[in-house]
Amino acid sequence: MLSVKNLCVSYGGIKALRGIDIEVPDGKIVTLIGANGAGKSTLLRTISGLVKADSGSIILDGKELSGLPINKICQEGIALSPEGRRVFSDLTVQENLRIGAYLRNDKKEIEKDLEWVYELFPRLKERSWQFAGTLSGGEQQMLAVGRALMSRPKILMMDEPSLGLAPLIVQLIFNIIDEINKKGVTILLIEQNANMALKIAHSAYVIETGSIVMQGTGQELLANEKVRAAYLGKKKD
Repeated sequence: MLSVKNLCVSYGGIKALRGIDIEVPDGKIVTLIGANGAGKSTLLRTISGLVKADSGSIILDGKELSGLPINKICQEGIALSPEGRRVFSDLTVQENLRIGAYLRNDKKEIEKDLEWVYELFPRLKERSWQFAGTLSGGEQQMLAVGRALMSRPKILMMDEPSLGLAPLIVQLIFNIIDEINKKGVTILLIEQNANMALKIAHSAYVIETGSIVMQGTGQELLANEKVRAAYLGKKKD
C-alpha cells in the first residue's frame, strides 16, 4: 500500500500541491486525471524523490519515503516511467533495459525479467541491438515502460504513456498496462486519455490546481456528469 498524506509542494513560492491525500492499494490500478498544470506530474516526481516536498508524508508498506535518496526509493519498490519517454538515445534497446536493473545484483532473475519484458513487447526483442533513438515513438514508450519494469517494482508509476501515439499503439499500451497489473504490479497512472484510464482503473482521483477535488472508482467517475463534461468531452445523456 502506498499512502500519501497531506503532501504539499511549492515551486518558488507557488503552491503546486496543496495537501494531497491519495491511497494506492496493492495490486490495483489507480489513475489521476486533471488538466495540464494541475499537479499530476509533480505528484509522481515527488513520490519518486525527484522533487522535495514542503510537508506531508509518503508511506510505502509502513515505511516513510520522504527525504530518502532517489536510489533508495527505487530500492523500496517505486519505479517511474516518465512523460516524454526519456530513453537513452545512444544506447541500444537492451542496454536501456539493463539500466533499469542497475540497482539489482540477482543476475539470473534479471535475465528472467528481461525475457518477460521481451514477451510483453516483442518489438523490443526484434530491435534489441538497435539504438533507442532510432525507434518510433510507440517503441520508445514500450522501452520506457520495460526499463521501469526491470527494477522489479512494487509500484509502477506511469506519466502520460499514450501521449503523442497513434490510436492502435495507444490501445496496445493500455492492454499491456492491464497485463502488467494482472501479474501483480500495482500501477499509479497519469493519462491524458481520461476515458481509457478510467475504464481500466480500480480507483481514481481528480486533481485541480494542486488539490484533490473528487475521488471514486473508475466507473463512478466515468459516469459522473462533471467529469464527463470536463475531461471526457461528453454531456450527460
